[in-house]
Amino acid sequence: MDPEAVRRTLEPTALSKEIAGSATRIYDTFVLTGIRIDAAEHGRLLCSFVVTPRIASPAGYLLSGVTATLGDQLGSAVFFCSGLRASGVSIELSLSYVDVASVGEEIEVEGKLLRAGKSVGVVSVDFRKKKTGKLIAQARHTKYLAVSSKL
Repeated sequence: MDPEAVRRTLEPTALSKEIAGSATRIYDTFVLTGIRIDAAEHGRLLCSFVVTPRIASPAGYLLSGVTATLGDQLGSAVFFCSGLRASGVSIELSLSYVDVASVGEEIEVEGKLLRAGKSVGVVSVDFRKKKTGKLIAQARHTKYLAVSSKL
């Protein structure tokens, strides 16, 4: 397992001004800035970040859309941690929100591979307050893993 290879899959590939026409890429860059990879091993990825005003609601809580994007992006990175050459195509992404995180709180995100078959893989991504270990959200990400055709 090469942690640097996983890190490269999560790094923004361009500056926001270079991708002004792509709202999705801007949002991914916006959300992924500040993510630290703390551990990357086979079938597991551990990251952390601090909730900043940039990714918080006006009330000062972590935005649910940021959590969803991180569940998608970090869940996909778990497949790279597992040695797969591609992370596949999302089939389903579900999230359960059980608590809030406020500006200034450090969040630990742990992604674990639950299954990687020939064509379908599933990961779980837990979001916890680093200080207390309290769960704030949990994502389940299912992906189609089969190699695409060369049409």
